[in-house]
Amino acid sequence: MSSDLALRDTSEGCILPVRVHPGARKNDITGVHDGTLKISLTTPPTDGRANEALIAFLAKFLQVPRARITLVTGATRRTKTLRIAAKSAAEVQATLSGFL
Repeated sequence: MSSDLALRDTSEGCILPVRVHPGARKNDITGVHDGTLKISLTTPPTDGRANEALIAFLAKFLQVPRARITLVTGATRRTKTLRIAAKSAAEVQATLSGFL
């Protein structure tokens, strides 16, 4: 498992690729694989509820308002791309590095 997260800066914040495992036993960050942050969620993938749970989980973990995290791609897939406004890639990496 590679620990290099493929975060990148944009003019609006940073882009974070994630791989979601819905319907898991607990909400947790489970690692990094091929540059993608792996996240387990207890919420099932029904009616976009897992996407909302993902945003809420990351907002709490990164200590940003939910409104600053938007789903860019992957609404119906396990692999998603999120934009985190007002946070640089370095800031997100620093928050995650102690946990990974």
